[in-house]
Amino acid sequence: MTAALSHIDSQTIGYALAAVGLPLVAALINLLLPAKSGRVSGWISAVAILLSAVLAAIVFGRVWNFKQLQEQQLWFMVGSTPVYAGVLLNNLSVFMLLLVTVIALPVHIYSTGYIKSAEQNRYFTYLSFFCFSMMALVLVDSTLLFYAFWELVGFSSYLLIGFWFTKDSAVQANKKAFIMNRIGDIGLLTAIIILFAQFHTFDLVRLFGEKGLVRFAIIDHGFWVSPVGSLPQVWQYVAFVGILLAVAAKSAQFPLHTWLPDAMEGPTSVSALIHAATMVAAGVFLLGRVYPLFNIYELNTLAIIGSFTALLAATIALTQNDLKRILAYSTISQLGYMIAAMGINAYASSLFHLATHAFFKCLLFLCAGVIIHEVQHIKDEHQLDIDPQNILYMGGLRKKMPITFIATLVGCLALVGLPLTSGYLSKDGILIQVFEWAENKPGVYMIIPVSIMLTSCLTAFYVARLIFKVFFGEFRLKEILPDIHLHIGDGGFVFSIPLIFLSICSLFPLFSFNPLVYEHAWLFEGFSPSQMMARANNYHTIIPVLINILCVFVAYWAYAVYIQQRKLVFTQNSLWFRLSYNQWYIDTFYRKAVVGGVLWLSRTLFAFDKQVIDGGIDKLQALTRSLAGLAAWTDRYIVDGVLHLTAWTVRVIGGSVRSFQNGRVQYYLFSMLAVVLAVLVFKLLI
Repeated sequence: MTAALSHIDSQTIGYALAAVGLPLVAALINLLLPAKSGRVSGWISAVAILLSAVLAAIVFGRVWNFKQLQEQQLWFMVGSTPVYAGVLLNNLSVFMLLLVTVIALPVHIYSTGYIKSAEQNRYFTYLSFFCFSMMALVLVDSTLLFYAFWELVGFSSYLLIGFWFTKDSAVQANKKAFIMNRIGDIGLLTAIIILFAQFHTFDLVRLFGEKGLVRFAIIDHGFWVSPVGSLPQVWQYVAFVGILLAVAAKSAQFPLHTWLPDAMEGPTSVSALIHAATMVAAGVFLLGRVYPLFNIYELNTLAIIGSFTALLAATIALTQNDLKRILAYSTISQLGYMIAAMGINAYASSLFHLATHAFFKCLLFLCAGVIIHEVQHIKDEHQLDIDPQNILYMGGLRKKMPITFIATLVGCLALVGLPLTSGYLSKDGILIQVFEWAENKPGVYMIIPVSIMLTSCLTAFYVARLIFKVFFGEFRLKEILPDIHLHIGDGGFVFSIPLIFLSICSLFPLFSFNPLVYEHAWLFEGFSPSQMMARANNYHTIIPVLINILCVFVAYWAYAVYIQQRKLVFTQNSLWFRLSYNQWYIDTFYRKAVVGGVLWLSRTLFAFDKQVIDGGIDKLQALTRSLAGLAAWTDRYIVDGVLHLTAWTVRVIGGSVRSFQNGRVQYYLFSMLAVVLAVLVFKLLI
């Protein structure tokens, strides 16, 4: 039980709980509304998330860099151990609370125009519940409650990914996301159980606070020793693997990353929220919560997995033609940056990039939604058999959609990390710190910063390719319909206002007045400033200059290829192109080796059950029936026959004897004579 709080602190916690509760209330109201309530449900959810954002901003202002607040109530007992349910407000939780609400607000406004009114009731019920789950996740103060809301985030994302449940591809996508995330959930639950067994508490502050039990736990003679318990050392590694699985599944890191591109089957506005500040951000947030748990070897593992995933996803994005899948692989790549930053002890830079990425990635997905929305109109108007998400059918849209073009350009510049954008500041910090991290390590560690630098260059190429394919050149559908007239535009204000707002937030002033120095960003300073390295080496100058020169050069290369029609280094028949286009055949491997293996095992077990187990039972049944028949025949003809024969013999003998007992003396004399004669004959014969 926490100490009594002051009135202002209790009020702050009340505001935080109200911010979380409002989307839940909106979801419940929408659930009770008639199925076809039109746009009413949309504005109910939008107003609720607006009020949540206001309350989150008040809470942020009272807590950020000022204090930590925790309020608990006894929930239940595990033996003699009390388990509390409560709220934890610190820099990390109030930052995430504000981020989720501020990102969700333009998504809600945008969705009122993007989703048909007939579908809005169900859509906004799911969306509000999704926001409630994520906001509650960031505020709870126990690993047990964290797991509960972690599951609710997964469940609500399952509903939204499969929103168009009449499409088989959407059903398959949400099942894939659900199943792959269950792998991570098993890992997280395992880690929580191990932590409770070791430390006898679910309390996040007692576990991971500045004076938490985890910080004082040591490895001694093969045991993981804490102030309250001791387990064999192996359990610490098992807990880490459990956390790693949870992060890999939720934040789509190798090898559990393949669900996220398929999740694009959901509405684009949902994709914007999932990729920006909710589901995939939950994995990075989990690392931030449990960060003191990891030792140096485990942090190195995070750095390796994050950097490899970032490079892998960037190479795949190079050749994809689906607009949303390009952005999905970009998200996987950027999340790899964040995981790698956690691994190199750049905790503040990781969370800083999480924030900047949320704005520009949400912006890019909403821009993609506008583009797809307008191309879909062209498809329906002219009854074309095309995929409205395929960038090969686009081109020249910048004149018809100027606001969307400018917004997309801002988002892409931030994604590449060019100066004057927020992405430059956050990515600059990761790149500089990863080189500083590798400098005093063996040479093999230099692979990680080099791979991250290469990822930045590849990002510039696929981003430039997207811009040139979608907005420059001629509209490619004119090759199919030469007389086509484009009746398209940027859409109404419900599309334009969110794009303008997010574009402004993707520029540097939101985070720092100095557009070139990441250390001056208020968000960076708010997270573990003690981990900042002195700005005294050449990396702080060389790395940003080198990266930006390379990115501009690569973008020009893309211009030469897609505008000037020069040849690529790798043709479409090359091995590297096929690897990229087919996502490195990882999904193919999963389908054949994992899914195919499971199906083969299932069929084998089914055949074994049917032929061996059921067949054996059938044969045993036949044998039992045969034995039962034989037993019945023996009973009827042998046992009953002997009994019947005995009874008949007795009856016959009795009948014969009875015939002599008739009361006539001559019969008795005759019988005695017969007996005497028989005895005499017997004696004579002997």
